[in-house]
Amino acid sequence: MTETTPETPDTPPTPFHDLDAYVALPRTGGLTLSPDGTRLVTAVSTLNPDSTKYVTALWDVDPAGERPARRLTRSAKGESGAAFLPDGSLLFGSARPDPAGSEDADDSVPLLWLLPAGGGEARVVAKRPGGVGGVVVARESGTVVVASSTFPSSTDLESEEKRRKERKEKKVNAILHERYPVRYWDHDLGPDAPRLFAGTLRDGESPLDDPAVELRDLTPDAGRSLDSAGYDVSPDGGTVVSVWNKPERGGFRQVLVVIDVATGERRVLADVDDHEFEAPRFSPDGATVAAVQGKRSTPTEPVDQELVLVTLADGAIRSLTADWDRWPGAPVWTPDGTAILFSADDDGRAPVFRIDVASGEITKLTADDYAYSDLVVSPDGRTVYALRTSYLEPPRPVRLSATEAGQQSSPLPAPAPVPELPGTLTEVEATATDGVRVRSWLALPEGASATSPAPLLLWIHGGPLGSWNAWSWRWNPWLAVAQGYAVLLPDPALSTGYGLDYVRRGWGAWGKAPFTDLMAATDAAVARDDIDETRTAAMGGSFGGYMANWVAGNTDRFDAIVTHASLWALDQFGPTTDAAFYWVKEMTAEMAAANSPHHHVDSITTPMLVIHGDRDYRVPIGEALRLWFEIASRAEAEDGEIPHKFLYFPDENHWILTPQHAKVWYQTVFAFLAHQVLGKDWETPAILT
Repeated sequence: MTETTPETPDTPPTPFHDLDAYVALPRTGGLTLSPDGTRLVTAVSTLNPDSTKYVTALWDVDPAGERPARRLTRSAKGESGAAFLPDGSLLFGSARPDPAGSEDADDSVPLLWLLPAGGGEARVVAKRPGGVGGVVVARESGTVVVASSTFPSSTDLESEEKRRKERKEKKVNAILHERYPVRYWDHDLGPDAPRLFAGTLRDGESPLDDPAVELRDLTPDAGRSLDSAGYDVSPDGGTVVSVWNKPERGGFRQVLVVIDVATGERRVLADVDDHEFEAPRFSPDGATVAAVQGKRSTPTEPVDQELVLVTLADGAIRSLTADWDRWPGAPVWTPDGTAILFSADDDGRAPVFRIDVASGEITKLTADDYAYSDLVVSPDGRTVYALRTSYLEPPRPVRLSATEAGQQSSPLPAPAPVPELPGTLTEVEATATDGVRVRSWLALPEGASATSPAPLLLWIHGGPLGSWNAWSWRWNPWLAVAQGYAVLLPDPALSTGYGLDYVRRGWGAWGKAPFTDLMAATDAAVARDDIDETRTAAMGGSFGGYMANWVAGNTDRFDAIVTHASLWALDQFGPTTDAAFYWVKEMTAEMAAANSPHHHVDSITTPMLVIHGDRDYRVPIGEALRLWFEIASRAEAEDGEIPHKFLYFPDENHWILTPQHAKVWYQTVFAFLAHQVLGKDWETPAILT
């Protein structure tokens, strides 16, 4: 009989009742399969000893589901980007010190490490002054392709090291920009830029030399063409296919190029006007590339995307999903090349789909409430492994049949257990003003009933092209549920997984159908007898923050508004976001004016909590500064008191990523809600006093 420790008052009922316990939960991401199909490797992030960052380690998961997960790597720097060589050896990136390296080596850039298939010590097999990442391996030849940030003037390893050393010693961090864009999400672009390098693992000249990968520069003239570019290598290792940022006025457009690994010769494979490409993947025979082709938006027509096949020999393009009203994710070939697997948002889920390459017939493999990602297929083509998630559980590895329709996936023994939840999850449906169905997830606290209804938090997702269909560590409803709130997670107009017409309903008109859909969803939720319609708040981040601002200026039905990383003045946002060239293709100046929340500032009476990170380049800090001034100046009483608050993070970006700041975020949000929604006295979080 196993002894158990009785629960004490100091033991939280679930990890969601205590922020320290919550941020300490392990987080799983990524999945890769060994060539023989006997080993799955995933990455698990856990807190470092002082609880100020997450460190990632690689874990081995048994595809058969028989043995427990086993940790493969351990270091203070962490490991990521796992990829197998044909012999079963495991490559990964890590900035941990190289035992054979020099004492003055830069310990901030990742090196390429190899863990032998038979076990033993991991060793460095490749390094670059700008680090290495994004490793992909040719399934047959073992050719290794990586990306590494490199200075434009660098012609070889020595010149690259010299330039970095000079800037470091002289403390120069200035960047001269000659093209747009200059930023991306949370980092500056330049002065270095990604290039692709290739090599194979070779033995040293003597028995004392460890095998190493000598990297050759495939793209010395890339410039900024490989920023955030996806790529793949053919099974024989002879060709790389990559997304390539083709310059155009004010920005770029993503086309596909192929690069000969032996010569570095490059040619354009696919370049279609008003379209872009992403996620290219070689077929098993190397003759075809599958990719996601996206139609660029206009102010009157939304984006659209489809799965296409591009013939390597002549660049001929064939669409597989032109008549399918969903957006396919990254393609994964079956080993025989007869089918492609992918996931796609669909009605608040993201099932796994299989499409027959010859006929175009699509089969929905999963029929559950989960969202799937990181698909890999067994060598015999019979089994799919994936990460599965929903608002019932964080990502965890599972397996399913590669051919059976309408199945339930089977969990594998995982490194991270599924945490106990403090409530239940259900669905709510509403009818919009135009008669369209609007669906939502609703997370309810234990004990919510007609005699004890729960206060409601309306959470509005970002994007705006997205869906509340997968677990979120940054916006986790269960923390609010543990505080006694019900959390409504609606998918209004512009949400994905409901067809192109559903997106079109809100295109270029953010303040119309998306707003009225949110109000309809809220009406349906508060009509339940277990929801207290007299105590409600609305919250959102990014586009969700925009909508929170719009809600604040267009209704007073909520007791509080929390707006995070939000768009406020669209005429100001457009030219200052990191990718303004996309914005100008999406909204005209007239549309921006008609849908800008700042025009409704005089109507705002609801107390607002404004949250922003200074290093947010997607929604620049100027949005929050202007919002804060405009609401504060109108609400300020003679004694200077205002009902609004501004939580500012100097070192965070669009997302609040560090665990200590995530705690501050939730502490402040819950204190604000307790004051404005529950009527409690305001209590500033202790760390902020």
